[in-house]
Amino acid sequence: MKQKTLLFGALGMLVVLILFMVKDLFLSSPEPGNNPWKYDLETMKQADTMKPAYTMVKAIPSGLQGLVAIATGPGDRIYTTGAGGAEIYDSACRLLLRFDFEDTAYALTVDSTGNLWMSMGDHVEVWNKTGKKLQTLKSAGRGSLITSLALTGSSLLIADAGLKVVYHYDHMGNMINRIGEKDPVRKVPGFVIPGPWFDLAVSPDGSLWIANPGRHELEQYRFDGQRLLSWGKPGIGIPEFCGCCNPSHFTFLPDGSFVTSEKGIERIKVYNPRGKFSAVVALPGDFDEGTRGLDLATDSRGRILVVDPVRKQIRIFVKRSTTSNN
Repeated sequence: MKQKTLLFGALGMLVVLILFMVKDLFLSSPEPGNNPWKYDLETMKQADTMKPAYTMVKAIPSGLQGLVAIATGPGDRIYTTGAGGAEIYDSACRLLLRFDFEDTAYALTVDSTGNLWMSMGDHVEVWNKTGKKLQTLKSAGRGSLITSLALTGSSLLIADAGLKVVYHYDHMGNMINRIGEKDPVRKVPGFVIPGPWFDLAVSPDGSLWIANPGRHELEQYRFDGQRLLSWGKPGIGIPEFCGCCNPSHFTFLPDGSFVTSEKGIERIKVYNPRGKFSAVVALPGDFDEGTRGLDLATDSRGRILVVDPVRKQIRIFVKRSTTSNN
């Protein structure tokens, strides 16, 4: 009898976990009634009462359809991409150039000369700052969906949410190695990617960090693929990552602090370089319900730039103590 009770209890917890994940993936409306196990997003959002340490100082309306990605480049210029085009702004948020292409650019990084490296789904294209295509890299393969890019030194890092791996290339598109595939010998657990949310970034000290959203972690790797450490845990508290697969995006401030964004419960937060929660940037009340795809960038002044695809804006946040200087 005891074994049956334990079995039914385990099955019950499994059902609750599945319902939790389905709710986060599809944002379906909760069923009426008093189900104590329902995934109540509204209650969770209202529980976020901590006052943000940042405030929004500017919202730049974008002319792009399907605004997706953001990056900063030389001189703190702001670059954005989306469905069918890209935009470049100066550091004062004045539009310098908008140019068109046929595809949707799902990920973006900018090199030291101002060239845009963009994911067009299964491959990467390089365009210069005047809107001319310079290079097309070979497709990563059938089923590939490239969702994040980073450049450092002679390396190009590519996060592939479709094939659940990170590729390490040189700048000519030659494969060097693969990072993050499950390997018990090297104590690499493998990436859990339930949806198209898979981000990576290189910290100011040159370290490679990769989000493992299904595990609610950020993981540090050497460029040869050796996993070094990780931090993060699931939960609904502000310091934690909620839902089936968060953080959805992250980047770094100049001091090495992490900036993360989440979907389901729309939150943007700052953690210190050791992964300890530091501050709230924005909470669900700052976004329209159901907002997803809060891609992030920072500049040399420590401003946090956020893509808001629902409002079609680039939103800029600064620390409250520095508002008068921005």
